[in-house]
Amino acid sequence: MSSTEVHMKVEKNKVVSFHFKMTEVGRDEVLEDTRESEALLYLHGYGQLLIGLEKALEGREVGDQFSVELEPAEAFGEVQQADPVRVPRKHIATKGKLVPGMVVELNTRDGLRDVTVLKVGLKTVDLDANHPYAGKKMNFDVEVTDVRDATDEEIHHGHAHGPGGHHHH
Repeated sequence: MSSTEVHMKVEKNKVVSFHFKMTEVGRDEVLEDTRESEALLYLHGYGQLLIGLEKALEGREVGDQFSVELEPAEAFGEVQQADPVRVPRKHIATKGKLVPGMVVELNTRDGLRDVTVLKVGLKTVDLDANHPYAGKKMNFDVEVTDVRDATDEEIHHGHAHGPGGHHHH
């Protein structure tokens, strides 16, 4: 029996697949739309999503479609007025020429993180460590495409495995 016939609800230790379209509240520009690729897959209850998005998915079922507006604190965070962060160029995962204003991926202890380039030097780059969408209200149009029980291995690892999730080789 497939998970769609059982009507499982999104709750802790369920692997959830969903599509979303993200826009900034008050603007029409689509910032991200997963319908152009695979659905996003995650293990519910492990803090892998924006806090507000995970809360909005709680209790949903396959086929549910909804919109949710997230305040900055539940989306990409408030803007932190911190001094620029200077990092060695080798820590920038994004390849190619770096220019001020460009959003790049930074290798951190916790994985890749989006940051904004402020100044480019020969061996270092000054960055604004706020997420590019920090301080902004975001809107998500969501469609739940699948819900299934997580495997013991997924629960042990703390993330979903398979297409759209983490892969171990």
